[in-house]
Amino acid sequence: MVETRTLTQLAVVLVTVAVFAVVGVALFVLYPQSLVDFLGVLAVLAVVGAGVKVAGGISRSLVPGYDVVEVAVEGPITRDGGGGPLPSTPRGTPADDIVEQIDRADDADHVEALLVKLNTPGGEVVPSDDIRLAADRFDGPTVAYTTDVCASGGYWIASGCDELWAREGSIVGSIGVIGSRVNATALAEKLGLSYEGFTAGEYKDAGMPLKEMSEDERAYLQGMIDGYYDHFVERVSEGRDLEPAFVRDTEARVYLGAAALENGLVDALGTREDVEEHVAALLERESVTVEEFTPPQSLMQRVGTGAQRVAYAFGAGVAAVVGGREFRLRT
Repeated sequence: MVETRTLTQLAVVLVTVAVFAVVGVALFVLYPQSLVDFLGVLAVLAVVGAGVKVAGGISRSLVPGYDVVEVAVEGPITRDGGGGPLPSTPRGTPADDIVEQIDRADDADHVEALLVKLNTPGGEVVPSDDIRLAADRFDGPTVAYTTDVCASGGYWIASGCDELWAREGSIVGSIGVIGSRVNATALAEKLGLSYEGFTAGEYKDAGMPLKEMSEDERAYLQGMIDGYYDHFVERVSEGRDLEPAFVRDTEARVYLGAAALENGLVDALGTREDVEEHVAALLERESVTVEEFTPPQSLMQRVGTGAQRVAYAFGAGVAAVVGGREFRLRT
């Protein structure tokens, strides 16, 4: 099937180039009476070159050269990939962009399987679930595989895929939820600062760093964590066909690949090449052609990403100390 697709694309290119060549000769060599033939030849070559470019686009559109799409979730999982007034962890992938790429693959009739590359420590709860839902509704086999880390929100996403592969040295698990706040009351007292809040609703300012937390507020926030954790356990137990009690008994531990396989947290161990061969077998093919879908980036976004990585090296420590303005929740 791959050879047939390649031959079809080549035929489209040759036919289109021939048409452009004929048009070029007619316009720039045969009809002009006073133009120098050399200039006509150059013009023909320019037209043929344009034809090659157009033909390549047409052939890829009419006969796509791939039947499997791969999307990558790398770095912390957030709604927009990070940002804000302080430097954030680099290389985060925006969840909405990943969902868009999965849906685009699902809408393409020639795409028969989805690969989800996971190399993430986790991140925000709802964006992780959005990616999981997109993978779950993909019409075809969905195989997730991890390289270095598939933890927390990454494992949440994997629970929406048919299978999860890992390497022997991969770190897998951390099925849990964490909430955090910076307690800056002692620092504020040294600086002569005090917190005075004007709120409507008893728990509106629960978790603010410049005020001591009451036991009621602590119980309230812990209840939120417990609710998200129950949801996480439910998703993992359903998606991975694991007993909820077993998922809870992991106590958010992480496992190396071999131990994760032994405990049923992953389905197989292997390299990226092994995963591709497995997908070909699922589709009953000798081989498949994989196309990586990546979110489009403008020039300013590419420049901004480079600047962000430089800023992160300088400012991450500062952000960790003063960046938490309120109670934060993540998987």
